[in-house]
Amino acid sequence: MNVKRPGLVAALVILWVSQFCAAQEITVAAAADLQSAMQEVAGRFQKETGTPVKVIYGSSGNFFQQIQNGAPFDLFFSANLDYPKKLEAAGLTEPGSYYQYARGKIVIWVPNESRLDLTAGMKALLDPSVKKIAVANPQHAPYGQAAVAAMQKEEIYDKVKDKFVLGENISQTASFVVSGAADAGIVALSLALSPNMKDKGRYSEVPTGEYPPIEQACVILESSKNKDAARQFLTFFKSPAVGSQLRRYGFDVQASPGK
Repeated sequence: MNVKRPGLVAALVILWVSQFCAAQEITVAAAADLQSAMQEVAGRFQKETGTPVKVIYGSSGNFFQQIQNGAPFDLFFSANLDYPKKLEAAGLTEPGSYYQYARGKIVIWVPNESRLDLTAGMKALLDPSVKKIAVANPQHAPYGQAAVAAMQKEEIYDKVKDKFVLGENISQTASFVVSGAADAGIVALSLALSPNMKDKGRYSEVPTGEYPPIEQACVILESSKNKDAARQFLTFFKSPAVGSQLRRYGFDVQASPGK
C-alpha cells in the first residue's frame, strides 16, 4: 500500500489542479452594445468548459482608461478599433490576441406609443414633439461618435444638439428612451433587437454610409492572471456558432476570423 500511495497522491494533485483551473473565473470588459449577445456567449462557454465568465459592460473609452490604470480584466471587447490598437501599441495586450470581431450599426429608436414618423430617417428628430434625444456620450462612446457623425451628415446636428440626454454608454442611452426620459434615441441595433427592447418600441436603421464604420475588436490583456482561460474564451468567440449569434443581434460578422 505504501508503494501505491505516491501515485495516489499525484493523481489527487492532478485532479485538484485541473478542477482549480476549470473553476478560475475570467473577467471580460465589454462594450455595452454586446450586453445581450455576450450574456448568451458567456453562458454557453461556461456550460461547455466549466470556466465562469464575469462580464462587465460599459463604454469603451472608460474601459480604455481603466485598463491603462491597471484594472484587473482578462479580455477587453471594444466598440471600436482604436482603443485595442492603442493598448497593443503600449504593450498592454497579449501579443497576437488582437481580433476584429464585428461591425455595429446605429438606429433611431422610439417607444411603441410614439407617433414619430421614422420613415423620414434622421430628419424625424426635427419633429417638434421630440423634446429630448438620448445619445451616448461621444467623448468616450463609439456609438455616440457615430450618432453625431450621422446627424452632421444630415445637417441636423446644430438644430438638435441642445436636446441631447447623454448616456455614459449605449446601454444607458437605450434605457433613457425605454424609461421615457427621452422621446427618441440613437442606439445600437444590437440593443434594439435585444429581449429588453424588441417588443417595447420600433426603430429605423441609419444608413451605414452616414457614419464611420463601427468596427469592433478585442484583445487579451497582458496583465491577465488567467491567460489560458482567456485564450480559450477568445477561440470560442471566433467560432462560427458565435458569429451566427452575433448576426442575430444585427452585427456584421466576417465569415472567417479577421485580424
